[in-house]
Amino acid sequence: MKENNKAFKLLFLLPVIVYTLLLILLPLVYVLFLSFCKSDSYGGIVYEFTLSNYLNIFDSTYLNIFFKSVSIALITTFICILISYPFAIILRKRNIHIKNLITKLIMLPFLTNSLIRTYGWIILLRKSGIINSGLIGMGIIKTPMSLMYNRFGIIVGMVYTLLPFMLLPICSSVFEIDNNIIDAAKDLGASKLQIFFKIILPQTISGVFNGSLMVFIPAIGFFFITDILGGGKIMIIGNLIKNQFLTARNWPFGSAIAIFLIIITFLLVKLYRKLGGKLDDLGGF
Repeated sequence: MKENNKAFKLLFLLPVIVYTLLLILLPLVYVLFLSFCKSDSYGGIVYEFTLSNYLNIFDSTYLNIFFKSVSIALITTFICILISYPFAIILRKRNIHIKNLITKLIMLPFLTNSLIRTYGWIILLRKSGIINSGLIGMGIIKTPMSLMYNRFGIIVGMVYTLLPFMLLPICSSVFEIDNNIIDAAKDLGASKLQIFFKIILPQTISGVFNGSLMVFIPAIGFFFITDILGGGKIMIIGNLIKNQFLTARNWPFGSAIAIFLIIITFLLVKLYRKLGGKLDDLGGF
């Protein structure tokens, strides 16, 4: 009977195993293999072992792109946290039906392709767009502001696209806080800032870590946002990898950058988990 159950479970897991092997593991192994090869002047692959692709990553030009990517990702993550906390604290006071409705509305944009939603921001941010036209019409500004094809436009697109990944973990953590603890703190004369830093933040820090991971890591590689709202003027790691494969035709170097990014992502995940575990162990801060 147990053997039949194991065979039955294996039968259901088989599609997942095949999918993982063919579409995730094998391509990843191939990219890893290419990263140790050479590229000729015609964009072909020379199957000779070399470490030069990884050494080239530490060139000042590529390091500058890396630090620029990290800065944009950090700013995006920070803004998402600043938006998510007040939203979650206000929403926690509402009844369960309102919470469920708002949660569904947060998930609603995922029904539309993120590329299409990003193009929608052009209508809002361009010089003849809705925002500039509205501000000029109200007399607030006289000339249109440059809201896109720069770092500001990129960060707006990143925040809009990735905000739900921060909202949901923080909301989930904030909703689990016992109202009696907050009421007791208020009765003892605690201010709103004291309640936040002494009660809410320590009990929701795990949600912040989870949300930060899900925002920071994609923000490094979302090249389509920098292409659309940045006008291709600012390059992040995702753009660099795409250009190496499609424009420069240097697949080995593009593979090396991709593997390097995977390693950085893995280290960040390990660091966040370790740091998150330590902070959780502090309990009451």
